[in-house]
Amino acid sequence: MRIVFYILCLFFFFQFIPAKYSFENHPSKAKKIKVYVKNQDPKLCKNVIGIISPHTNLNENYIFDRSLYNLKVNELPQIKFWRCIMNLSQDTAILSFQNTREIIQRIPILDWESKSDEVKKIYKDSIRLSKNLDTNSRILITCGKKYFYDFEKTSKNFHQGINCFVSNGVNPWYAQAILLIESPNKLQISSAGAYGSFQLMKDVARRFGLKVNRYIDERADFERSAFAASSLIKNICIPNVYKILDSLQIKNYDQEELWFKLLVMHVYHAGAYNVEKALFTFNPKQGNMDLIYNLWKAQTNHFKNASQNYSQLILAAMLEMNQRRNLLSNTN
Repeated sequence: MRIVFYILCLFFFFQFIPAKYSFENHPSKAKKIKVYVKNQDPKLCKNVIGIISPHTNLNENYIFDRSLYNLKVNELPQIKFWRCIMNLSQDTAILSFQNTREIIQRIPILDWESKSDEVKKIYKDSIRLSKNLDTNSRILITCGKKYFYDFEKTSKNFHQGINCFVSNGVNPWYAQAILLIESPNKLQISSAGAYGSFQLMKDVARRFGLKVNRYIDERADFERSAFAASSLIKNICIPNVYKILDSLQIKNYDQEELWFKLLVMHVYHAGAYNVEKALFTFNPKQGNMDLIYNLWKAQTNHFKNASQNYSQLILAAMLEMNQRRNLLSNTN
């Protein structure tokens, strides 16, 4: 009778485990739990794992994209540069080469600003000479942005953002990417007028049903803003990427590949027209990461430094977040 009793107990225990939980092996030291919204599309949740949130001590959704390591983007100098910037205080700056983002030197910003323009020019020329570079090779100075990339604060929104995107039938990878770099420390208005966690322009917000007027701005409402952002990606950005790739005669690609998702994010940031013009400066023949790497160097009237950097920042922020969540023990 005892054996029958134990079997019945086990049966009822497994019957009442919530359906949204399932278990699988994962490349980090601890076993992770899948924590999706109900009726999720398994394809949308390809990169979603559950981790213990340090804020709530609950298992919450998180995007872990193994392709970042398989493609070795963590080894790129551009990504290493931005990770340094994300961990550097604003009173320190880094001198780097524009095209490669190779780090030349860290320098206190007050020391640099105290130098005359002539001294700065002589110093930059000496660097170019030592590297056998053309005199037109640009050397940039970038201040630390640790104050802006508040990873712990923005990570509180991952679970809700991921669920909102999945509920709207959109790959939640985009939710985490946007949250990491658009407005990670506080709600703020950009110089272009974008606002909220997903940095939406007024006309975009209104197009997808948000109220934006003198009295109310629903871009500050996280769920409403997430719905509008995911709708923008689903109905505008992704279809426009298809059109752009068709115009370049690029075929046989998978929209789950990293390069495709990064291209979608460039359209989200700079607009389809500007991204297309930038791509046509080098006419890629294949859809792969080389397309993205060349986009980092492309320049037009409306696709410049900020646009080039956009996907670099996404990759750097995702890698930083993985490290902070201790998800690096085995990425093979």
